[in-house]
Amino acid sequence: MWRNRKHGEESPFIPAGPFKIRLPFIHYRFEWPDYVQGLLMCAVDLGAITLLADYLGMPFEVALAVVVLNGLLYLFHHLFGDPVIPGWITPAIPLIVLFVKEFPEGPDRVYALIAFQLTLGILSIFLGVTGLASKVVHIVPNAIKSGIILGAGIGAIVSIFEVGGKFELFPYTITICIGFAFYLIFSKHFEGIKQKNKALALLGNLGILPAILMAVIIAPLVGEAKWPDIQWGFSNPDFSTLWSEYTVFGLGFPAFAFFVKAIPAVLATYLVVFGDVLKTKAILSDSDRVRTDEKVDYNPNRAHLIFGGRNMLMSIIGPDITMCGPLWAAMQVVVVERFKEGKKAMNSFFGGAGSFRWGTNTGLLLLPIVSLVQPILGVALALTLLVQGYVSVRIGVMQAKSQRDLGIAGIVGAILVIKGATMAFAAGILLCFLLYGKDFFKGETDGLFQTGENDETNKEQKVS
Repeated sequence: MWRNRKHGEESPFIPAGPFKIRLPFIHYRFEWPDYVQGLLMCAVDLGAITLLADYLGMPFEVALAVVVLNGLLYLFHHLFGDPVIPGWITPAIPLIVLFVKEFPEGPDRVYALIAFQLTLGILSIFLGVTGLASKVVHIVPNAIKSGIILGAGIGAIVSIFEVGGKFELFPYTITICIGFAFYLIFSKHFEGIKQKNKALALLGNLGILPAILMAVIIAPLVGEAKWPDIQWGFSNPDFSTLWSEYTVFGLGFPAFAFFVKAIPAVLATYLVVFGDVLKTKAILSDSDRVRTDEKVDYNPNRAHLIFGGRNMLMSIIGPDITMCGPLWAAMQVVVVERFKEGKKAMNSFFGGAGSFRWGTNTGLLLLPIVSLVQPILGVALALTLLVQGYVSVRIGVMQAKSQRDLGIAGIVGAILVIKGATMAFAAGILLCFLLYGKDFFKGETDGLFQTGENDETNKEQKVS
């Protein structure tokens, strides 16, 4: 069926209300290069295990079960017509960690996470159904948006370097590998080199994966981790313990108070989510000018329904600190770039996006891949959060439109890191009222960051 697509039309699909169902081999060609890349990139998904172990006390196999469930739900996007490679809500991880740390480890912390993820899912679906998403984000003053994103970035960095953080466990490995990652992703020098070399361009487009693979070698060499004990066969996620000890099936439903306490942190997280929705549209628009043979239909409301539904479902069957986000921007860019090479390289974007996520799901079940990166999962998480911290600080500052905005943002960001989202929002509202009065929502613009910031910000958003 996929062979019959006419020039300029969408790839074939089965209509289902707001969704467009596409199945592999029937509605899109399976793309083996993207599938193989997905096998390797599942190492990034496995980084979530460290978060679940650190903050929920999950054993490795139980946390692996959460990652596998989340991986299966990643498939929903392309199967239901959303042309994206979904991922974590990475910039919001520090916000979520700060929220769950307000509760003692054990059932209460799990209840808090369930309430948070379920509330986020309900909010996303509601905004998708009503089409109110953009309006909700636009009524938040720029100073508060700037402070929330800035605080998330600082929180990510603090979580690595604080007492008991990952840097104390892997100081040399993190130092070497984050330097390598920053060079690949942000260096002007490497940006120039990779324009002339396709192999280096591919290396740069893999995001933090090369740095994670480097950590597999560096950590044992400097005595900070054991050499991987490569095992053969299939991984063994423990779904039974997950459902009996970490979900509503074993613990019961959270009390209403948990949902009330989650609201400020959920709103802060949604500001980040909406930014990913905007990035998705921008990245796909870039490919539309090149690939006129296929119409790629991106609908933000449909995206909200899918990632909102994923969060609701995960909150019940496997609550996850990384949350279910609408976009893995770095890999979206990689697949879009290959899509732009033409129909022979990638017949349909859905083939590339779908094959990649089928690949990551396969990788999660292969014990050789899981056992390869298991000793350095803490390093993988640290690299992810440090890169995200850099990007979030940069983008957060750029959200400010005036020096007053930036001052308010600094205070909001600091309070967010120390006291959490509730007090941060309260401080931001009070300061905007005191400084702007009747211009509370409008704020002011004094020419701050008006020269060339958009290009730099857009470039760096790709890795978030």
